[in-house]
Amino acid sequence: MGMFDDSLDKAVANKTTRPAPKSAPAQMRYLVKQLKGTRPVAELLGVSQRTVERYVKDQIKRPRPELAARLAEEVRRRWQPRVRERARKQAATSTGIVIETRARFGFTAAPGSTDDARIRLVTHHLPPAYAARLFDAQTHGATDQELRAIAAEGLQEEYFKDRGRRAAGLSVEFTDIDYVEFDI
Repeated sequence: MGMFDDSLDKAVANKTTRPAPKSAPAQMRYLVKQLKGTRPVAELLGVSQRTVERYVKDQIKRPRPELAARLAEEVRRRWQPRVRERARKQAATSTGIVIETRARFGFTAAPGSTDDARIRLVTHHLPPAYAARLFDAQTHGATDQELRAIAAEGLQEEYFKDRGRRAAGLSVEFTDIDYVEFDI
């Protein structure tokens, strides 16, 4: 997973209506229920089936840090799938998505204008069409580079060109990304 993929997942996960299980045994029981058995959970997390059973029975309560991180991530990815899908659909059809990023933006523009790349902090709302493209690409396994290209096009058209009202020949380069966050 890349920076854009993770950020899209976090934006959708923030729309859940109930908190996910916090303790390791509760998280393990949730995964066992979702995957219908201890063996698939053990394979997913890279531990023995017996270890999973011990967590389910509250015999082990504190996992080592790397297992705790994998466990929390797997629970977060599977928590409230219908609520997450509804949030994606709403963003793709009506509300759009907000992108906040600090990155280097360079421009190819008409002669006489500045095209020197510089670091900018940009927070902007992208319309539903770009949200739909981002979520569709993510669903179909797009790389981080492809997701970046969609976001760059959205920022180019919506932020820098102001929906076609200025800078007609402008082309934006979106590089050296410090961070990117999406919100629905």
